Amino acid sequence: SETVDLLAEHLADYRAIVHRTDAPALPALIARLLADRGATSVALPPGLPDSWLSAVPDAVRRVPDTEGLTPHDLDAVSSVVTACAVAIAETGTVVLDAAPDQGRRRITLVPDHHICVIRVPDQVVDSVPEGLERLDPARPLTWISGPSATSDIELDRVEGVHGPRTLEVILTGPPTGPETAGQS
Repeated sequence: SETVDLLAEHLADYRAIVHRTDAPALPALIARLLADRGATSVALPPGLPDSWLSAVPDAVRRVPDTEGLTPHDLDAVSSVVTACAVAIAETGTVVLDAAPDQGRRRITLVPDHHICVIRVPDQVVDSVPEGLERLDPARPLTWISGPSATSDIELDRVEGVHGPRTLEVILTGPPTGPETAGQS
């Protein structure tokens, strides 16, 4: 619990928007986040559980991650929903390894809005060394600490230069009762 709280705190420090919910309420939360953004389309990795999008209206076009999907195609996509490989509490870092529920790197770098689901407690570790133990160095790894940002010469922060402007992280776990469901 303390590790997950530390992860949430560090993610928020990096300007990620953090939500907490249980597994049964996850589809409704994803649908709400997409609706709040006015999403008309969502990129999906091939191994993302279908149940996660079960509450998303059919009017939101699903864009599967396929070899033919170009950066130009992705630029027209409103949002992307993925899982992650591991999340590191001490740094507030989410790591993607291109597993089937995460898709290829390009789908997480081009759309302006990324919703990343972290399964708690299974995917959360305390430290970078613990995270590295869970990762395969031969896989393409994307390390994310908040939305894409850089600073210009005057140190003015600019977001969305080389990735999504908005990162929303959902910490989801087993059912815990009505006091946690749908909590943001």
